[in-house]
Amino acid sequence: MCFVALAGRGSVHYGGGMPMLIERPSVIEAAGNLPKRIEEYVGRVNSACEHVSVARMVSPAGWLEPGQRPDFEEITVVLRGLLRVEHETGVLEVRAGQAVITRRGEWVRYSSPEAAGAEYVAICIPAFSPATVHRDA
Repeated sequence: MCFVALAGRGSVHYGGGMPMLIERPSVIEAAGNLPKRIEEYVGRVNSACEHVSVARMVSPAGWLEPGQRPDFEEITVVLRGLLRVEHETGVLEVRAGQAVITRRGEWVRYSSPEAAGAEYVAICIPAFSPATVHRDA
C-alpha cells in the first residue's frame, strides 16, 4: 500500500487500478564524509511505501559512508562511474552497466573512489529506513 504526497494538498492512497505518475523525487540527506544526493522516487518519504524504495544516488569522488548491516535487501544498478562495495569477505567494484545485490543482515560499506564519482539507482526491499539500516557507530 502506497500513499502519494501531493504538493501542498496532503496525500492520496494508491491501491492500484491505474498507473500512478511520480512527478518528482524527494531529496533526502545522506550519510557519509561528503555530500551525496539521494532522490527518492518511491519509498517511505516520497510515497509512504514501506514495502519497497527506489532512489537515484549521485555521489562525488572520494565519498565514503559508514558501514551498515541493514534489515533490507538492496539491489543497486550503477549508471555511471564506479561504486565500491566492501563486505565482510572482500570488495566488489561495480561499474556502469553492472548491478550488485546485498542481502538483509550482511555488513556492507559503499564508496565512490574514482574521480568521476558515481551515479546509481538503489532498490530496497522492504523500503529503506534510517531505523533499519543499522550504521556502524
